[in-house]
Amino acid sequence: MNRTSIETAVGIFMLIGIACVGYLTIKLGRMQLIGGDHYTVSAHFQSVSGLRIGASVEMAGVPVGRVEDITLDLQREDAKVLLNIENHIKLTDDVMASVKTSGLIGDKFILLTLGGSDDLLSDGDEITETESAVDIQGLIGKYAFGGVE
Repeated sequence: MNRTSIETAVGIFMLIGIACVGYLTIKLGRMQLIGGDHYTVSAHFQSVSGLRIGASVEMAGVPVGRVEDITLDLQREDAKVLLNIENHIKLTDDVMASVKTSGLIGDKFILLTLGGSDDLLSDGDEITETESAVDIQGLIGKYAFGGVE
């Protein structure tokens, strides 16, 4: 009987350990299970070169969300980006979304700049003011081969 109680205690301890590892994996990976405290807005860009799913969405240098999905919109012939924004962040309908680079050769992220409107975006709405990523390689190529006037 003593052996059974020790095995039961070890089993319970292992289950608690596995549950803790699972919880930390989800929290540290910034994953969300069903639902979450985010809402989704979309934005269309001419170019999102270098932007990845999971990239940060920032406002004034503070992370306020993540890039959920990047797809090609064949009708508009541009890139459609879905952004997960935290619920407590209220975006106005004249917000501007820009693809920026952190550092000289760093990762791409979305920078949101608020406007002055009082109308708020809700889940599923679209950001109409966007600014695509700057093509550094194209600029260097134009400069190096005399394409800049």
